[in-house]
Amino acid sequence: MPGCFKKTLFALASLISFVSFILIVVAMGTPKWITGKILCKTGADLVNATDPELVKFIGEIYYGLFRGGKIRQCGLGGRRSKFTIFPHMVKKLNTGLHVMIIIFLCVAIFLSLVSFGFCILNAIKVPYRAINGPAGACLWNFLAGGFVVLAVTSFMAAVKLHHLTERIANFRENIFRFVILEERFEDCFWICVASATAHAVNLLLIAISEIHFPKIKTKTEEVNVTAEDIMY
Repeated sequence: MPGCFKKTLFALASLISFVSFILIVVAMGTPKWITGKILCKTGADLVNATDPELVKFIGEIYYGLFRGGKIRQCGLGGRRSKFTIFPHMVKKLNTGLHVMIIIFLCVAIFLSLVSFGFCILNAIKVPYRAINGPAGACLWNFLAGGFVVLAVTSFMAAVKLHHLTERIANFRENIFRFVILEERFEDCFWICVASATAHAVNLLLIAISEIHFPKIKTKTEEVNVTAEDIMY
């Protein structure tokens, strides 16, 4: 049986792995990874709008991995619309990169559950096989965190290098062209970052659990029995 200190650390690590699993699931299902402001460039150019008038042509956009929405402002008031990435819009995006992000997160979800199981196993007993012990728990946490990092990095590349927001804003816009004035990574993106950080914390906890602290030995007083003590 593992010691009390080791049990506590692995129990905490298992809780963190489960929280990481929940965080990734929530992030994938929420449509606010990016929010931003979009300018209706065509409408502003048509009326030769100056700075005070540009407010009438600035709308908003938000989106996640599967769906999103935008408010079009082209001088005649705001028009709200919602959209889904699959199946139509993904053809206009970098399909391979977008699908890879989703696959990375799905793999991370599976690995988070595996690391959860391994941490529970190590909290309950000392496994006979080394791969089932702390080394295995480290491996699965490292892989889970690594796949989340890959997903986050790929999403940043899609936004910054492949102009994902601009492509989504101009999807099926035959007359008006929109340019991006501002874009921000929102809570769901940072939730994924927090998930990767959670697995890094788990690696630290597992490393601490392997530290062998010196045992404190108490000295027992030696009893000297003399002939006089035996007589009495």
